[in-house]
Amino acid sequence: MLGKLKEIEKRYTELEALLGDPSVVGNRAEYQKHAKEHADLRDIVEMYRKYERLKLQVEEDQQLLRDGDEELRELIKEEIPQLKKELGEAEARLRVLLLPKDPNDSRNIFLEIRAGTGGEEASLFAADLFRMYARYAETCGWKVEVVSSSPSSGLGGFKEVIAMIEGKGAFGRMKYESGVHRVQRVPVTEAQGRVHTSAVTVAVLPEAEDVEVHIDPNDLKVDVYRSGGHGGQSVNTTDSAVRITHISTGLVVICQDERSQHKNKAKAMKVLKARLLDRMTVEQNARISEARKNQVGTGDRSERIRTYNFPQGRVTDHRIGLTLYNLESILDGDIQVLIDALTTHYQAEALKRSAA
Repeated sequence: MLGKLKEIEKRYTELEALLGDPSVVGNRAEYQKHAKEHADLRDIVEMYRKYERLKLQVEEDQQLLRDGDEELRELIKEEIPQLKKELGEAEARLRVLLLPKDPNDSRNIFLEIRAGTGGEEASLFAADLFRMYARYAETCGWKVEVVSSSPSSGLGGFKEVIAMIEGKGAFGRMKYESGVHRVQRVPVTEAQGRVHTSAVTVAVLPEAEDVEVHIDPNDLKVDVYRSGGHGGQSVNTTDSAVRITHISTGLVVICQDERSQHKNKAKAMKVLKARLLDRMTVEQNARISEARKNQVGTGDRSERIRTYNFPQGRVTDHRIGLTLYNLESILDGDIQVLIDALTTHYQAEALKRSAA
């Protein structure tokens, strides 16, 4: 590990010199490439330098413990345990930082939320989850833009809602939200006061870059039609809604939230590319690991991941066995504690695999 860290620090120093080189500064593309690599290495180099300082300090204290006077030795005896604790923490952090990075972590995302079993109640909970994620995105300083939505009724629910979330590290933070979210509560339409169980599916897809997903225009069927609004009203008087069918895969994307047909088509193409990239990632990971359970970013949404129990005011994430009794604040967007716990869990799993 230390040999690898020394190489990384050496490269970091080289990059610092390059970023100060006038010939590099004058070449925008080259400068941006080096600046990104420099920024990517900063955290690990700073932690490595802290680790080296702590290690040197422990060695110096141990030398003084052998050679120093009695009074100094007593002070050092108190200091060494704390230094060793910090050294151990720095080493653990370095091991995490050395794990292979998910190349999608820094990307924007498409968030897709669909009502599953449970009828109207599932649609209402889909709207609750969309609000939860939108509020979380707001606290992160991210931009949320609805790409497509299909309201379920006048109660404010969604059969489906797709949104683009733009922000640094959006996929890295949100990728573990993909899966089946279960809700247990008394529906507003329930006269007997009985608790019902409903389900909503969440998919988090990294935005695809054009170079990654090539789409043959001949493999597309594009239909345009007039958008329909709430209560059967017309959203506009032009054929601006767009439905794109990817013939070879059967994927269908509909976008009707913009008044411009061109804008709707552009948004629909972005969603289609993200779904195709997700499909490619799933297939690739399936080839690498038949089980796929420990793969990060597989997009496997086949099993229930979380339960929101309203009578008990609790949220349970079944993947890590974490139960929290602050359901109201979580649905209000305070989900960082869940995201941190999931990130820590999957990092620990990755460390186990790297040590095997």
